[in-house]
Amino acid sequence: MLNILVVDDDSNIRMFLQAVLENAGYGVLTATNGKHALDVMDREHIDLVVLDVMMPEMDGYEFTKTLREADNNLPILMVSAKQLPQDKHKGFIVGTDDYITKPIDDEEMLYRIKALLRRAKIANEHKIEVGSVVIDYDSLTVSKNGEVQELPQKEFMLLYKLLSYPGKIFTRIQLMDEIWGADSDTGWETVTVHIARLRKRFEGWEEFSIESVRGLGYKAVKNV
Repeated sequence: MLNILVVDDDSNIRMFLQAVLENAGYGVLTATNGKHALDVMDREHIDLVVLDVMMPEMDGYEFTKTLREADNNLPILMVSAKQLPQDKHKGFIVGTDDYITKPIDDEEMLYRIKALLRRAKIANEHKIEVGSVVIDYDSLTVSKNGEVQELPQKEFMLLYKLLSYPGKIFTRIQLMDEIWGADSDTGWETVTVHIARLRKRFEGWEEFSIESVRGLGYKAVKNV
């Protein structure tokens, strides 16, 4: 069971979030401020933090900054009544992974938590699993039921990027900058060529597909 730490000085909000998260199948621990949260983390394994911003003793910004300065990459979802862009910007600057505003939409929160946990798993394990398909970052391989394909580095990085964010549309320029580098002399047409190679290589693999979005770019779709 994955453990989520809820940090909020409002007891009603803590109880509400605990009920929502436990109903979704998560283990839940609670803390009343940043200092209390650090004490809990010393004793318990935590997979993700749902964090209020305005709290006494140590607020959400200071807590997040403390973790990031210690090279702790624990996923953090900030929750705040502050809705101004500069408040959200400050949260991302100190290192939060995502930010939602109060009043809390519990369904949206659960979607965001699921996405953060999935990305954290990918980052930690360097693997993406799509049904029976395993995309292994360390070996640059894609395997399925004993069949293993070792991909050229750029092809692999392109596939790994797309499948790390299924459904997200990436422009050719974005993919060029991230895979080949912003200083590369290679034209964006290279992305089109590599996408075509990936499609041919995995033709008939029903677990995922790479789709063109007219006028925008490409996205990966999980079919399982």
